[in-house]
Amino acid sequence: MHKKLNHNASERDRRKKVNDLYSSLRSLLPGTDRTKKLSIPKTVSSVVKYIPELQKEVKGLIHKKEELLSRISRLEDETLEEEKPKIIAQSTSISIWASRIDNRQIVVQISIDGKVHKTPLSEILCNLEEDGLILLNASSFESFGGRIFCNLHLQVERTHGLECEILSEKLMSLYDKREELSL
Repeated sequence: MHKKLNHNASERDRRKKVNDLYSSLRSLLPGTDRTKKLSIPKTVSSVVKYIPELQKEVKGLIHKKEELLSRISRLEDETLEEEKPKIIAQSTSISIWASRIDNRQIVVQISIDGKVHKTPLSEILCNLEEDGLILLNASSFESFGGRIFCNLHLQVERTHGLECEILSEKLMSLYDKREELSL
């Protein structure tokens, strides 16, 4: 008798779990009337129809996402292609290259004859900061012949971008002003 009662209780619990699972499954179906309880076969049939619709929708969304990412990538490539590195070499003693990494970052490379130009890099950086450029990284070294090479990785602080050519010209004028003052 005890075995039979345990078996009946176990079976009742199992049916309750199964019914709860079907009820959860029903609640996931769109447009299901919550007051009306669908039969188990009708629930399974509806789910079998609904899952392929969801899969098709997911494929469509993935395709749309890929198209948007591709379009964004093409636009970024076009923007970067339009703005190739600008080189301004107004004299043999100084050369400046400025190149955009993206809409918010610029790389500047400066090559200076250290015997002619004595402008401290800190002064140049202060002027760049006034223009809304934030220094992310900098490196410099001096070659055996006294030529100084500086690499600056800058972030544009404001929403409007500073064009590379304008930036190169500004840096060149800073060096020229400094050179005139030292003479």
